[in-house]
Amino acid sequence: MPAPALLAHDIVRTLGSKRVLDGVSLTVAPGHRIGLIGENGVGKSTLLRLLAGTDEPDAGSVARPADVGFLHQEMAFDATSTIADVLDDALREAREDLAEIDRLTEELARAPQDSAGYAELMETYGRRLELAEERETWDADRRAAVLLTGLGLAALPYERTLGSLSGGQRARLSLAALLVRRPSALLLDEPTNHLDDEAAAFVEEQLRGIPGPVVIASHDRTFLDAVCTDLIDLDPAVDGPVRYGGGYSAYLAVKRAERARWERRHTEEQEEIEALRRSADVTARQVAPDRAPRDSEKMGYGLRAGRVQSQIARRVRNASRRLEELERRRTGEPPRPLRFRHAGLAGASADGTLVSLRGVRVPGRLAIGRLDIAATERLLVTGGNGAGKSTLLAVLAGQLTPEGEVGRRPGLTVGVLAQDTRFARPDRTVHETYERALGVDRAEEVPLASLGLLHEGDLDKPVGQLSAGQRRRLALALLTARPPQLLLLDEPTNHLSPRLCDELEEALGTGPGAVVLASHDRWLRKRWQGRGIRLYPEQRDGAGSRGGSRGVVPGGESGLL
Repeated sequence: MPAPALLAHDIVRTLGSKRVLDGVSLTVAPGHRIGLIGENGVGKSTLLRLLAGTDEPDAGSVARPADVGFLHQEMAFDATSTIADVLDDALREAREDLAEIDRLTEELARAPQDSAGYAELMETYGRRLELAEERETWDADRRAAVLLTGLGLAALPYERTLGSLSGGQRARLSLAALLVRRPSALLLDEPTNHLDDEAAAFVEEQLRGIPGPVVIASHDRTFLDAVCTDLIDLDPAVDGPVRYGGGYSAYLAVKRAERARWERRHTEEQEEIEALRRSADVTARQVAPDRAPRDSEKMGYGLRAGRVQSQIARRVRNASRRLEELERRRTGEPPRPLRFRHAGLAGASADGTLVSLRGVRVPGRLAIGRLDIAATERLLVTGGNGAGKSTLLAVLAGQLTPEGEVGRRPGLTVGVLAQDTRFARPDRTVHETYERALGVDRAEEVPLASLGLLHEGDLDKPVGQLSAGQRRRLALALLTARPPQLLLLDEPTNHLSPRLCDELEEALGTGPGAVVLASHDRWLRKRWQGRGIRLYPEQRDGAGSRGGSRGVVPGGESGLL
């Protein structure tokens, strides 16, 4: 039996006063892995819940296989449940399959082949055997061990309770349990959250082998590129969500070509509009030179002059009509990509060092032997959780006073995009916060709406009502509108759509001043053009105390920084 597809037809979902999904249709055939992309709030998670059946559409319909696996934020177990409980539940269907196959095998062995119910019994046995093969039942225990190892959970005792695990461990256990089950269709909401590079690559390999339909909502561009056969962009468009064939690289190529065509069409229209305006105002009135009639022409001059004037009037009318038509149907200007708006930095210089660290140490968190940040630096800081990336940024920003020597250029301006962004006055609106931080003149020179970071409908909201992602976007807007000499970014692509991440990365390459960026983002790291250092937590010494972090410069240079 062929595996069933996952179908959604013209579904509508309204949450509160906002219509999140409006007439969305979707077909996911077996073997296809669809990635959902778009800005936060466009309905990716809502669509997954509707496909899974945990939420119902206000209109439209969904047809799904009987066995759908859905990875979302919370596990269906309480804190006192153990890892063994989760695995037993994940293996339950496989063990039921084996037990039922054994029972039917024994029943077939006892039943005479010419008995009345033998044919029906054989049919039941065949269906159960087919289902077990589809689920890869005989491989379930080995698959569970492989998945726990690949997701970094193999060393955890099975008697550990879920309440004793970290949030990341619980998320990885939930993903492992779902993949052990091998359901007919998979729905995954941000599956690479809490995964390191090796675990993410392992999950990508597992998903590429899934035979049924798969739908994934993700901001992870490397994951989307490695796994997806198609992408659906849920950002608002005239004809609804747009489906793109291929992974993220193919999507990028199409979007670049679309933008190039848009820009070319807009430029050509503007040139034609300008030419038509000149034609209607000036050129059409120059059909004939302004000269007096010669003696030999006096008899027919009035007639010819009338024809000339008629021709002028016709050309003016034609130009005016074409101008009206173009202006009525003109192509809008493409939105400007995110760029740092140079503000004439006081005291900025392309030479010299902005910050220098010598023998710097934050006990238990960071140890840096030597690090210099040049005025045009592009430095990527990588490392695992707890390696000291955020600590290093705090030292560079002057927010944390370490042991050792820190040299800083006089008058240095520093901007920080932290992982957790908070504003001192949550009662002020987004627009008021932006204007007060930049000053009225600069806020008017670089309007917040022009940056494309926040929707215009959110500009009058108090910042205390913004989501964590929206607060980070506002903080990024302030840094974009008035760039500092030293820009420090801690996981800047968190909470940003893939499109905005691409724009930010491109803007960093041409932005003013120096940039120091800490990131786990695999796509960003793979394409980084500047210098890079990796921080590693030092091993515990004999007394059991923990050291700080040591840095390694990729490309052969290694050792303490």
